[in-house]
Amino acid sequence: MKFDFIPDSVSHFDNAYDVLKERGFIEQSTNEEEIRKLLQNEKVKFYIGFDPTADCLHVGHFMQVIIMMYMQKYGHTPVVLIGGGTGMVGDPSGRTDMRKVMTIETIENNCNQFKKLFDRFLDFDDEWEYVGNEGVYTPGHQNKEPEAGKAVAVNNARWLRPLNYIDFLREIGTQFNINTMLRAECFKQRMEREGGLTMFELNYMLMQSYDFMVMARDFDVKIEFGGNDQWSNIIGGVDLTRKMAGKEVYGMTFSLLTNSEGQKMGKTAKGALWLNAEKTSPYEFFQYWRNVADADVLKFIRMLTFLPLEEVDKMDTWEGAQLNTAKEIVAFELTKLVHGEEEAKKAQEGARALFSSGNAANMPTATLTDADFMDGSIDILGVLVASGLAASRSEARRAVEQGGVSVDGEKVTDIRAAFTPDDFKEAKGEVISSRNNPSLLGLRNDSNNTWEAILPNGSSKGYPNGQVIKLGKGIKINFGNGNVAEVI
Repeated sequence: MKFDFIPDSVSHFDNAYDVLKERGFIEQSTNEEEIRKLLQNEKVKFYIGFDPTADCLHVGHFMQVIIMMYMQKYGHTPVVLIGGGTGMVGDPSGRTDMRKVMTIETIENNCNQFKKLFDRFLDFDDEWEYVGNEGVYTPGHQNKEPEAGKAVAVNNARWLRPLNYIDFLREIGTQFNINTMLRAECFKQRMEREGGLTMFELNYMLMQSYDFMVMARDFDVKIEFGGNDQWSNIIGGVDLTRKMAGKEVYGMTFSLLTNSEGQKMGKTAKGALWLNAEKTSPYEFFQYWRNVADADVLKFIRMLTFLPLEEVDKMDTWEGAQLNTAKEIVAFELTKLVHGEEEAKKAQEGARALFSSGNAANMPTATLTDADFMDGSIDILGVLVASGLAASRSEARRAVEQGGVSVDGEKVTDIRAAFTPDDFKEAKGEVISSRNNPSLLGLRNDSNNTWEAILPNGSSKGYPNGQVIKLGKGIKINFGNGNVAEVI
């Protein structure tokens, strides 16, 4: 394989179904025993659909990616369905409002970006393609069988955009009962909210069901995977495929990525947690997982890392400081998977620098403007929110009250603690040499703070802006704000 993220030691099972079950993924399936037998006895094509609602994958997609990686590990063929057609409507599942309608140009750009991201996680047969299907009555086909162990990618715009609406309704719409559709959870929730459900969105289930039928009919896809919010759509596809193509296919859903309180994971102070370093830096990505709740960390290690289950099971008894170790494990492993080992190490070093006097070169920075300083100061809660370390003032308050905030190595316990612009002045300076004797070095103060030079004998002297401290072994320099350096 091009990529080999998953070690052979990840499980003692050789059936992908058993591996997914023991890692805690599986929630619902149309026929559990038949699916298990199928995955044991055959190497099958399966698919997961991704609508290009943005130009990047986010952590909400991540579990689906992990599942495809497991399936490919055990010899099955992932079919990545990119929704260039369904994305023109938008899935109403789990939504309180209608999705924004995107232009075709935006959709196409997003589709292209998705494929580039999937290339990082899956090994593709790029010679494979879907051919034909210019409408509901004209089945297509694959140009060849995918290379063994390789994934393939297909865009449902290939068969959805050419559809004639009347033909689609005559052929496909007649297979769906509107009463049954409206009982589906994805529609029921919307109908109970102000604004209701549009006819536009109601077609989404038909389109997704049609996707499954087309792929089962034209290149023998046998299973659809999806989040538990996709159950009704998957059932629709299973039924339609049996009626229209005479094929027995299966569906399986997985739990969405949620915390112990049932809330969806992946939201930061800046918005979604993206899988692209330009949108979410490796450090921010690392810190997100480093700061998950104690109650969630072992679940995430089990589901989102490829550590052998025997190692994970031993962690079930961990508590206290050991859970901090577990959080660092999950943060490092996920950052390594998404951004590579080098970036994971940098992020880890940057995070550790928060709690030590070590190198903080990999720690991100935030810029405060004059507008952040009300009446010439900003309180600690404002600092945490402005820097992105807390999503809200209430979250920042809890962090301070729980003893989790330090400034310049000093723990802050007062939520009213405030800082002026001078507290954020950098210790700017330049090492210069003597004109008469280049071996003699000095440090010129280019900042607005007065520095204090402390000699080995204990005496000290202040050096304001522009003055030069002669450097010698054992001299300590206090730059202010608790920052002290020693010449060695």
